[in-house]
Amino acid sequence: MQYAFALSFALVSLSPAHAQQLPVPPQLVAKSWLLLEMGSGQVLTTEKPDERLEPASLTKLMTAYLTFQAIHKKTLGLQQPLQVSAKAWKTGGSKMFIKVDTQVPVEDLIKGMIVQSGNDACVTLAEGIAGSEENFAQMMNREAQRLGMKGSSFRNSTGLPDPQHYTTARDLSLLAAALIRDFPEEYRKYYSMKEYTYNKITQPNRNRLLFIDPTVDGVKTGHTDAAGYCLISSALRDKRRLLSVVLGTNSDATRATESQKLLNWGFISYDAVPLFAKNQPVDTLRVWKGRQSQVKAGFPHDFTISVPKGYADKVQTQFLPQSKIMAPVQPGQTLGTLKVTIEGKLYGEYPVTALENIAVAGIFGRAIDSVKLWFN
Repeated sequence: MQYAFALSFALVSLSPAHAQQLPVPPQLVAKSWLLLEMGSGQVLTTEKPDERLEPASLTKLMTAYLTFQAIHKKTLGLQQPLQVSAKAWKTGGSKMFIKVDTQVPVEDLIKGMIVQSGNDACVTLAEGIAGSEENFAQMMNREAQRLGMKGSSFRNSTGLPDPQHYTTARDLSLLAAALIRDFPEEYRKYYSMKEYTYNKITQPNRNRLLFIDPTVDGVKTGHTDAAGYCLISSALRDKRRLLSVVLGTNSDATRATESQKLLNWGFISYDAVPLFAKNQPVDTLRVWKGRQSQVKAGFPHDFTISVPKGYADKVQTQFLPQSKIMAPVQPGQTLGTLKVTIEGKLYGEYPVTALENIAVAGIFGRAIDSVKLWFN
């Protein structure tokens, strides 16, 4: 079971004496934006996060996610050649310039999709994975539902305009966070590439921040007349990762400067507070009717929260477990909530999940626990 990363707004209630110390978020020249603390899923600031907008080539994050998923499931291989159809070759917009009726290795298509934003590469991958782009769009929508993207609808693999093709800043943050979390090696390998040459044509990555900020290592640009200029970017500074989503700016330069502004504000205005290491038990809980009587609960990633400057030493946590946990238990299953407070005021609540699998006990073990439960 893959871990569903929950986003929660960092709504801080502090005493009036400290209210003036809360960071004031920047106002951007954009239609919608969101800044995410990857270590906890906190939304540090946002504007119109649920407004439906055209995603343009940001769509390719879902195409990449499903491609990496197919590779991990071994239904697709990096060196596997895929046939370029007439439909893929004719697809308009940005291209990697593959030729019709030729075969192109999957890894070349991945680089063409990510670095060159090639629509022809996307359609070829979609057809190779699902048989047709229409079938692939259905896969995209199923995956969006699984990831909790409640405001999204996909109709193609590229982001070319369609009235029923839309998403939101919140949903895009979920998608980008899932891609970085679930496929870290692929993310590091492909999304920081500054250029790619195919068919003797070299094209630069359109993400300007890769060239001006060494801490930025991805992720994707997008542009159509209706969508405006969009950018999802992520930066890693001192082992802390922030993810920004900026939608609907008026130029390539503006989407870069506004994204940089948002990232810098997050790093400067908030301190990172590490709470639990990856797979470190928050607690060990009683399991009923299982082959083991206890299960470790924690986080499948390093859990770090962001707090306003000056409040790091005021953070306190309390774990609230679920009552009467019954087998079977699967890794990633929510077993309780971590309550985070600052000076006694609620700061955030985060799901704590099972770190191991607990199978159902045999008939004798279940019978013994049934009797114990009856007396409890």
